[in-house]
Amino acid sequence: MKLTRRNILKSTVAASAALTLPHLWLPKSSEAWGATLKKGEPIKVGLLFSLTGSLAVPEEDSTLVMQYAIDEINKAGGVAGVPIEPVIVDAKSDFAVYSEKAKELILRDKVIALFGCYTSASRKAILPTVMQRDHLLYYPTCYEGAECTQNTICTGPLANQHSQDLIPYMVQNFGKRVFFVGSNYVWPKESNKNAKVWLEKAGGELLGEEYIPLGSSEFGPVLNKIREANPDFIFSTVVGASDIAFHKQFKQEGFKVDKMPIASLTTGEIETRAMGAEFGAGHFLSAPYFQSLDTPTNNKFVESFLASKYGKNGTTHYNMEETYTSAYVFKAGFEKAVAAVGVENVTPRIIRDHSGGIRVEDDVSPEGLIWIDENNFNTWLKPKIGQCQADGTFKIVKAAENHVAPDPYSIYPDAGICTKDGLKAPDGKIRKSVI
Repeated sequence: MKLTRRNILKSTVAASAALTLPHLWLPKSSEAWGATLKKGEPIKVGLLFSLTGSLAVPEEDSTLVMQYAIDEINKAGGVAGVPIEPVIVDAKSDFAVYSEKAKELILRDKVIALFGCYTSASRKAILPTVMQRDHLLYYPTCYEGAECTQNTICTGPLANQHSQDLIPYMVQNFGKRVFFVGSNYVWPKESNKNAKVWLEKAGGELLGEEYIPLGSSEFGPVLNKIREANPDFIFSTVVGASDIAFHKQFKQEGFKVDKMPIASLTTGEIETRAMGAEFGAGHFLSAPYFQSLDTPTNNKFVESFLASKYGKNGTTHYNMEETYTSAYVFKAGFEKAVAAVGVENVTPRIIRDHSGGIRVEDDVSPEGLIWIDENNFNTWLKPKIGQCQADGTFKIVKAAENHVAPDPYSIYPDAGICTKDGLKAPDGKIRKSVI
C-alpha cells in the first residue's frame, strides 16, 4: 500500500468504523476486556509489531526482545506468581492490519494488554479500539506528543526529551543552516513542528523541508534539493527501510558526513547494521539508550540478550530497550493492581491506574533508572546524543545529568495539561482521550 496522508487518515477512520462491522464478534460486557484471569491460566499479552514489510527492520527486534523479557520474568516467578503468555501477530507494516489485529487480540484472544507499534500512524490506527474497550497499550518508542489518552503508557521519549537537545547541539557544533527530511505521516511532521521551535531558539535557519512516502527508497530528488540548499546539517525523521535507503544514497551521491552530517531521531544500531556501518559512520542520533552505554546492567543485558535465541540480529537498540523496560513497567503495574483489588478483579484500566510513579531501577533498566509520570503516563528519562562510529556502535557525546519530565504539549502550552483523567484546559475543563 502506498502510504500517503490521505491513506493514513483513511486507516485511522477505518480503525474506528470497523468496530461496528456486523461480522465482528463482540463478547458479553462481563467479558469485554479479555482480562478475567482464571486459576492456573497464564496472563496473555498481545505483541502487535510488524515482522514483514518496510517497518520490520525495527519492529521484528521489538518482538524478539519482548519475548526475551517475558522469558526472563517467567523464569523469575512470573507476574504476581503467574506466567506471561505472549500472543504474537504480524501487522505487516499495514495500518489496516494493525487495526484488525488489535481487535482480534482484545476480543478473541482476550489479552490484558497490548505491546506494539513503531509509528504514530499505526498507534493512531489502533487507539479507537483500545479506547472504546477501555483497554491498555504499551507504546515503547518515541513519539510527537500532542496526545492525552487514559489508555496508553509510553516508555520512549517525547519531543522535549530528544530533539530539544539534539537541535541546539547540532547548531552549536556544525552551523545554523538545516534541512528537514522525514517520512510522510504524523510523527515526522509533528516532530518537525517541535524541532522548528528549538531551531528558532538556537538561532538556526530552516532551508527546506521534504517528506517522502513511508517505505519509499527513492531519495534522488530530495538529495538534489539538499545539494542546492547546502545546509550545515540534515535533521531526519525518516523511518524503517526508507531510513536505510536515505543513508546509503547520501553517501553514494558523494555527500560528506564531516561537512553535512545527518542528525536523526531514528537511526540507531539496528538500522546501521542493516545498511552497513560505512553508511552510518559520523552521523548522529538522539535517544535515551545506546548499546555502548557502559553500566553493569546494560553490559549484562547486551551479553545475555545477544547470547539468547532472540539475539539473532546481533545488536541492541533504543527501541528494543524501551520495549524491554515496558515489560517491567507492566509487571510492576499488574502487581500493584493485584495488591489493591485481587487478581480476579484486575482489568487493563486498573493496571494503568496503578502505574503512575512506577520505577524501573538501575539494576533492571539498561538505560538507567526511569519512572512513569503520575499524570500523563509517559516516562521520565535522561536524553543522550550519540555519534555513529566506524564499527556501527555509537559514542555518547552528550548525556543529560538529570531526568527530564515528559511534556506532551511542550510547544502547545495553551492546550492545557495532560492529567490522568484527561486533558485539562486552562479553563479547568477536562477532555478525555485526546488523540
